Amino acid sequence: MNLESKHKIETSFNFSSIADIIFLLLIFFMLTSSFVTPSGLPVNLPSSQSSSIVMQKVNVTITPDLKFYVNDKLVPVDQLNTILANSLSNSEQGVVVLNVDKSVPVEHLVKVAGIATALNAKVSIATKPE
Repeated sequence: MNLESKHKIETSFNFSSIADIIFLLLIFFMLTSSFVTPSGLPVNLPSSQSSSIVMQKVNVTITPDLKFYVNDKLVPVDQLNTILANSLSNSEQGVVVLNVDKSVPVEHLVKVAGIATALNAKVSIATKPE
């Protein structure tokens, strides 16, 4: 007597579909994480009600001890105009994002914004949401 069933149940599991889903999730998170570019220097940003993320081209940071950084490189104040001009000439859109500590006097922010405006660049001030 033959007691074996004609329909055998396969006990193995196909992992190829799970690998595809994990790969797509990995690509999704890699693409969406590149849109948020935090400032590399620790400054205490002022808060505002409407805070939006701007794709930054040139990042200018002013620290509480009044040191100026352009794209995370320390820049002397007297060379700020030429370095900003060189940085803006390499980018397609002239966008300058100002990361200014809230303890810095406004005159320094206005000075950098004036230089950027004279170079026909759009100026955006980085804030943190309330």
